[in-house]
Amino acid sequence: MDAIQKLQWYALRWKIEVFHKILKSGCKVKESKLRTAERLVNLISIYCILSWRIFWMTMMNRSTNDAPPDFGLTQTEIQVLDELIKDKSYDQEQNKMLTLYY
Repeated sequence: MDAIQKLQWYALRWKIEVFHKILKSGCKVKESKLRTAERLVNLISIYCILSWRIFWMTMMNRSTNDAPPDFGLTQTEIQVLDELIKDKSYDQEQNKMLTLYY
């Protein structure tokens, strides 16, 4: 294994660490009160999907911070988030970017 390949593996390892940080800290997966294995598996499955999407949007934001919101979100998700975001200091019809929802 050459040095370049080791660096590539290390970069992937770091991304996995970031994903786990999102899962543990952002989703607070350890704070679950569920007690059955089946319920925990279902909850962790949902949290993994959410964590992956947050991770993916983070990586996209780092590579291109002017992507439109529909690049990473469905129209329904955009509408729901627009209702939840009370900061209307931006023009909702213009200059919307994915970073607004990140």
